Amino acid sequence: MRLRVLISLLIGTASGILCWMQLARFQHSAGDFHWAIWAARDLLNHHNPYDRKLQLYPLTSAIFGMPFVWIRPEVAGGVFYGLSSALMAFGLSRDGYHRLLVFLAYPYWAGLIAVQWTPLLLAAAFFPLLLPATLAKPQVGLPILLTRGTKRGLIACAVVLGLTFLVMPHWPWLWPRWFSDYRRFIPLLILPGPLLALAACRYREKDAILLLLMACSPQRWYYDTLCLWLIPRTRREIAFTAGLSWVAGVWRWYHPSQSITEVGRWIVLFTYLPMLAIVLLRKRHEISADPKQLST
Repeated sequence: MRLRVLISLLIGTASGILCWMQLARFQHSAGDFHWAIWAARDLLNHHNPYDRKLQLYPLTSAIFGMPFVWIRPEVAGGVFYGLSSALMAFGLSRDGYHRLLVFLAYPYWAGLIAVQWTPLLLAAAFFPLLLPATLAKPQVGLPILLTRGTKRGLIACAVVLGLTFLVMPHWPWLWPRWFSDYRRFIPLLILPGPLLALAACRYREKDAILLLLMACSPQRWYYDTLCLWLIPRTRREIAFTAGLSWVAGVWRWYHPSQSITEVGRWIVLFTYLPMLAIVLLRKRHEISADPKQLST
């Protein structure tokens, strides 16, 4: 346990510093997390958060942004991503240190640049009290909530959701105001995305359901797929999927101007289809095996 805590703290500290450094260098404020800070600040100032143009996050995100409203934005972004990474590392290492190879996947680094929620959402799969974070970015979080939800986690979600209604009872009617400006794709609907429906052949397995739900969810960029790394369990599976994810990353580097359809197609090809292969090719005895026995 002490070693897990130490490794998680080291990973969280390193990622937080890297995140803060790139935010400060490129003057990106708190990245995508700034929307949560802005929502919290608007509530404290008795303003409607959805009067702010392009505020696409539900009011639940403001609860997570509240502790950061008095911190410099770039520091807040670094602290948020660092804490999220530490929790992600602590959760992954529960099933063996080999699962920390997930940090090598391209979506994690794409998330670091943008200060995304996905490391915290992945951590929520291991810790029920973190499940309310899935309500802050529901298009990616709900698949985790529906496949990893527990009684304690659902109670925590209900408490957080209840707090938002106490503060602003009518926010669900205001939230969709800017939905039309959200550039998105749905993996299942982008060729060869329909192949992902084959995951239904393993409908009794949690990983297959997670893959199907994610394939049906609107997504925007490479970082949204990080939660799919709950599926690979062995060192070989994680290395295989993490390595392929960088094919899309390298392509994106050399093609910075790309349509949302192009982004979706490369994500389907080099993230979703490899995950589908793992789900379909995994043997029955591996599905119920102890994760600690799957380190090779």
